[in-house]
Amino acid sequence: MLLSLCNEVLREHGFAEQCKIAAALGYGGLEVAPFTLAKDPQTITDAEAAHYRTIAEDHGLTITGLHWLLIAPEGLSITSSDRDIQARTRSLLARLVELCALMGGTVLVHGSPGQRKLSHGATPEAARANSLENLSRVAKQAEAAGVTYCLEPLAKPQTDYVNTVAEAVEIIDAIGSPALKTMIDTCSAGQTENEPVAALIRRWWPTGKLAHIQINDTNQRAPGQGDNQFAPVFEALRDVGYTGPVAVEPFVYEPDGPTTAAVAAGYVRGVLEGLT
Repeated sequence: MLLSLCNEVLREHGFAEQCKIAAALGYGGLEVAPFTLAKDPQTITDAEAAHYRTIAEDHGLTITGLHWLLIAPEGLSITSSDRDIQARTRSLLARLVELCALMGGTVLVHGSPGQRKLSHGATPEAARANSLENLSRVAKQAEAAGVTYCLEPLAKPQTDYVNTVAEAVEIIDAIGSPALKTMIDTCSAGQTENEPVAALIRRWWPTGKLAHIQINDTNQRAPGQGDNQFAPVFEALRDVGYTGPVAVEPFVYEPDGPTTAAVAAGYVRGVLEGLT
């Protein structure tokens, strides 16, 4: 497994400095939030994307993927029936798939809870239909680019659409693309699912529907800064044969981003050493 850091934790620093800090702390990769690179990520050129990849590689890191896909620019939604919003959202998603591949990433994580609420459609039924159309389009684009697009289940306080792995799998099955998967965010799963994260991994990973994991405490801080125990999670990942990136994604940075990243890296290294 490769430990990756969600780069918005260090967003007060330039990208090269983010890489320097992450590498010094023992991370092997960065999972990039596009809004940290540009106010409108669609303006990022092919050459700039390749340069970000080179910067990361020069620091011994891999850009493992992208997340927080629809935060910027404002006003996007996969559930809206507004034609202009649909067009802008589809255009950005298509470009993000391209950028992920250009940066060397393998996975895009579709969280963006505010941009997928059912209230964005004329009716909940219309909103669901709109989301299926948009996810089907981007899944085909991900297939062509050779990357995986993950629909992220999020806790109910964040969104009213796709709260559990089972709900995400229903959509994945309906679309039927090998490039469309789901994933686990341990904070959301710990708040919403009816079984522990380790049990979710053991139940769903063998189905081929899960493709990624982000780790964070249910208090929204980094692993090691709360009461959640992550050894069972890593044991489950080991037992199902997962060897991909594990992304650290805290939402609360106390006392600051670099310290939060350091605590998480040290904690996870300790857990992994304990497993061996």
